[in-house]
Amino acid sequence: MPTSDRPLLNRALAPFSTGIFGEMSALAVRTGSLNLGQGFPDTDGPQVVLDAAKAAIDAGHNQYPPAYGIAELRTAIAYHQKDFYQQSLDPDTEILVTTGATEALAASLLALLEPGDEVIAFEPYYDSYVAMISLAGATRRNVTLRAPHFRPDLDQLRAAINNRTRLILLNSPHNPTGTVFSADELSEIARLAIEYDLIVITDEVYEHLTFDGARHIPLATLPGMAERTVTISSAGKTFGVTGWKIGWVCAPNAFIEAIRAAKQYLTYVSGAPFQPAAAVGLGLPHEYFEELAADLQRKRDRLYTALIDAGLTVFKPQGTYFMTVDVRSVGYQDSLDFCRDLPQRCGVVAIPSGVFYNDSPQQGKTLARFAFCKQDDVLDEAARRLNSLAGSKPSGDG
Repeated sequence: MPTSDRPLLNRALAPFSTGIFGEMSALAVRTGSLNLGQGFPDTDGPQVVLDAAKAAIDAGHNQYPPAYGIAELRTAIAYHQKDFYQQSLDPDTEILVTTGATEALAASLLALLEPGDEVIAFEPYYDSYVAMISLAGATRRNVTLRAPHFRPDLDQLRAAINNRTRLILLNSPHNPTGTVFSADELSEIARLAIEYDLIVITDEVYEHLTFDGARHIPLATLPGMAERTVTISSAGKTFGVTGWKIGWVCAPNAFIEAIRAAKQYLTYVSGAPFQPAAAVGLGLPHEYFEELAADLQRKRDRLYTALIDAGLTVFKPQGTYFMTVDVRSVGYQDSLDFCRDLPQRCGVVAIPSGVFYNDSPQQGKTLARFAFCKQDDVLDEAARRLNSLAGSKPSGDG
C-alpha cells in the first residue's frame, strides 16, 4: 500500500463514496423485509422483448456493436420520437446508444463541462448528477423542489443563472418527487435557456410513466430548443429491464460527436444482444405504453392508500414509480431514523430522501421514498405490515 497521506480516492468523489441504497438493501436481506426502497420492478418486461434478446444471442449478436449503436435501434429511437412527440431526428447523426441513461448522463456532463462552469440542477435529484458534475470539475447550483407540491421555483432558477452557467440539468418526470413539469414551466425554462444561451440536458427515463392525465413534454420539442437540448432516455424503466443498461442520447450532431468522444473512454460499447431487443420494444403499439402507465397508476393508488392508512403524510406523484412521505406524522423527526427502524417495526424498507438533497438538506430531512413498481401481492403484504405503524410508537426517541 502507498504510504503517502494523500487519500486513494479522487477527492471529487470522496463525498459520494458511500451509499444509503446498499445499506437499506442489506438491511432488507438481514431482516427479511420487503424492499420498497430501490427502484426496479420485480417482474420482467414484455415477453416479445425478452424473446428478441434471446434470439439475438442465438443469432450471434454477441460481439462489439457499432460505436453509435446498431442501426436498427437508432432507427427505432428516431421512430419513437417522431411517433410520440413529432420530433424529427436523423438516426445516423443525431442518436447515440449508451450503457444506460447513467452513462449517457456521465458522458454528456464530462463532454460538455470544464472546470469553472456552473450547472443548475433541480434538487432533490438522482445521486449520479452530483458525482459527475464534481468529476467534471464544474460547480452545481440547485433549485429546490419543495413539499408539498414539488413545483420548480422559476424565480429561483432565474436568479441562479450567471455568466458562468453552462447548462441546466432537468429531470421530468422527476425522481424522487414524481413531479411532471408542466407546459408553462418548460416554456419558461426554454425561454431562459435561449435568453442566456444555455445547454439543457434532459433526463426523460420515466417519460412513459405518467398518471392522472399528466403529459410528458420533451423540452427539445419547444421552439428554439432542438438545437440546444440533449435528450436522454433508456429502455430500463419503460420495458422493465433495468439490468440491461440500454440508454440513448438524442441531440444535434455536434453534441453527439462531443458526447461520443467522452463515451468511448467509458464503456465504448455494450449490450449487443439487448440493442435489437430494445428496438423491438420501441416498436410496440401505443396500447403497451398506455397499459404500462395505467397499471402503475393502479399500483401507486394501492400503495398510497396503504401509506395513508399507516398514518403517514403522503405526496401523490404525477409520474415515475416513486412515492414520497413525510415521517413526522408517525412520530419521527429524521427519515434516516425512520428507515432504519422500519424493517424491525414492520418488515418494510424505504429510502430516506435526504440522500437526494445537498444544498437544502433540511428540505429532505423528514421525507422518505417508497417504490411501487412491485407485484400486487407484494404491495398488499406491504400494506398489511405497514398497518402496524398506525398508533404505535417509534423505537427510541424517533
